[in-house]
Amino acid sequence: MSERVQQSGLAVAKSIHELVNQSILPGTGLAAEAFWPKFAAIIERFAPINRDLLGVRDDLQAQIDAWHKNNSPGFTFSEYKAFLQDIGYLVPQGDDFAVTPENVDTEITVQAGPQLVVPIMNARFALNAANARWGSLYDALYGNDVISEADGADKSGAYNPVRGQKVIDYGRDFLDSVAPLAAASHHQSAAYRVVDQQLQVQLSDGSSVALANSNQLMGYVGDTENPTSILIKNNNLHVEIQVDPRDNIGSSDRAHVKDIVLESALTTIMDCEDSVAAVDAEDKALAYANWLGLIKGDLQETITRGSNSFVRKMSDDRHYLGADGSPLVLKGRSLMFIRNVGHLMTNPAILCADGSEIPEGIMDGVITSLISLHDLNRQGGLANSTSGSIYIVKPKMHGPAEVAFTNDLFDAIEDAFGLNRHTIKVGIMDEERRTSVNLKECIRAAKGRVVFINTGFLDRTGDEIHTSMLAGAFALKGDLKTMPWIAAYEDQNVDVGLACGLKGKAQIGKGMWAIPDNMADMMRIKIGHPKAGANCAWVPSPTAATLHAIHYHQVNVANLQDQLLTRTHANVDDILTIPLLGDQRLTSEQIQLELDNNAQGMLGYVVRWVEQGVGCSKVPDINNVGLMEDRATLRISSQHITNWLHHGMCTTEQVNETLRRMAAVVDGQNAGDTDYVPMGPDFDQSAAFQAASDLVFKGLEQPSGYTEPLLHAYRQQVKA
Repeated sequence: MSERVQQSGLAVAKSIHELVNQSILPGTGLAAEAFWPKFAAIIERFAPINRDLLGVRDDLQAQIDAWHKNNSPGFTFSEYKAFLQDIGYLVPQGDDFAVTPENVDTEITVQAGPQLVVPIMNARFALNAANARWGSLYDALYGNDVISEADGADKSGAYNPVRGQKVIDYGRDFLDSVAPLAAASHHQSAAYRVVDQQLQVQLSDGSSVALANSNQLMGYVGDTENPTSILIKNNNLHVEIQVDPRDNIGSSDRAHVKDIVLESALTTIMDCEDSVAAVDAEDKALAYANWLGLIKGDLQETITRGSNSFVRKMSDDRHYLGADGSPLVLKGRSLMFIRNVGHLMTNPAILCADGSEIPEGIMDGVITSLISLHDLNRQGGLANSTSGSIYIVKPKMHGPAEVAFTNDLFDAIEDAFGLNRHTIKVGIMDEERRTSVNLKECIRAAKGRVVFINTGFLDRTGDEIHTSMLAGAFALKGDLKTMPWIAAYEDQNVDVGLACGLKGKAQIGKGMWAIPDNMADMMRIKIGHPKAGANCAWVPSPTAATLHAIHYHQVNVANLQDQLLTRTHANVDDILTIPLLGDQRLTSEQIQLELDNNAQGMLGYVVRWVEQGVGCSKVPDINNVGLMEDRATLRISSQHITNWLHHGMCTTEQVNETLRRMAAVVDGQNAGDTDYVPMGPDFDQSAAFQAASDLVFKGLEQPSGYTEPLLHAYRQQVKA
């Protein structure tokens, strides 16, 4: 039990109280004597509304469950849709409108590019992400499978010049595609110079050529005859050609190009939610302290590699001379969003006046906004928003009323802090079914502050299964991705976003690439996201951000969005079509393989969450392919087994046997981790194993199929 401080009727854990009073409030313009009463008033007003909204979720789910018990199978779609309308699950759609956010940064309004999502509790990951605004193309290519290891281009061991040349050739091909020369190729370059405010490239035959489009030259570093960097722009993204004849790579390159650096992760979501395990005051204090360090620009982390160590900190802005010789400064860091938690969970970090735990989403909203005042009040230093906005992503909202609640909460926070209305911007995660089918009205509920909508296939699938749990057995997980509902869901997010005027004002995003070691497939597949009209899409690492940035050079998203405005919109009826197994008959081998896959992924993630407090893991699947797992993937796997168990696709004994057998596999996969706590052989004594079992066998009763209540309870048990 945390030591607590009584403050304005609240019982505040000492760690939170000290962090707020001693570290956060100084520099915000707010004194503790003013802050705590305002905070308490917000809690008193909004906590009851929060509880009521969760009650609406439960009531709607109960009505849906009862309807499916009485009508499945054999109901018609028109009957089902009319029922959803009657109970208020599907709300009437209002007149057309356009969103009206103001003072939005250009990383959102003008540029299109990758978006990183990282756990806020890991300072090293957070710093890497913030600094991933710029990334080395050569490094990203050399260490990954985008470049084949055939023909002697092996990437293991010391530097391989054969592989290095393949990287250089890829880089020259990239330059030819994004900044073509007039009647020549960058492969022929021998020197780069700036002459009369234009780029002149000397070729290997001694002749010189300019850029095909001279306006692409933005600036340079050094002198015009021997610049050390050349800055060009394509599709509103910057590319820097770095030149150094003394560098190991530059010295062997005819034009002395040592690297090509890409503007990569334009934005980053610092995550307090699915990728972290924050269950108490200690955890929340770490999350808030890291956000404070990022916003103030002074977060540092000492990195030790072997006998060497160095301090990682946030990158400075990048300084150039413009093509005309005037100073040019570009931001050196990603624009940072902070993802608060949703409406469901409470946290013991603060107890309300009635003794109940504070709704965690309210606490996040107030404290992360308070921290962001340091950015708004900044007098120099490393800025986050240069337009005077605070950016919060709000996940797991169910329908327009819950978005309106968030909007009202942000109104109250702005009033408490003396901020102009809509200073706090919101990102709406389109990842719950009741939000998807009512997306237009959800956007309307926050039209003055919405700057981001995003599809999240993983949570969306988990909610799909839980909402229609009693309708029948769901299709195989792999098949769910190919069924009509998901394509309609993805298309409608873009269609509705564009129809609501998000182009040039907000991000329309797509989800995560979940196989971090497979960049070749990412480069082949993920171009589909900008081609779908998304001006941002999630990536799991800085390297992936640099590679994915190439796609935004290949696709002009702004132009494509203009074309998409005229297409026929996706049909909500398709989204409402429940992706059941139907008449498909599965073999016993197919059923067992699906159970094995679900159970192995669940256990591999849960054991690290519960025992080590790791909220996002690269978990080897049953084929030892590393997959990024978080609570969203866990929600699918657990709810899928629950669904199959409920509908007799498998037995309790079969699921128990599968869990134990897969737990042994996971224990073996983690044998080299000295911090790992095995689940077997005494499974009954393993908190992680019990948590995973409960997620399946108590899956029907979990609110919306969320995994947080059980994970938090077991993690708190382990920490105690």
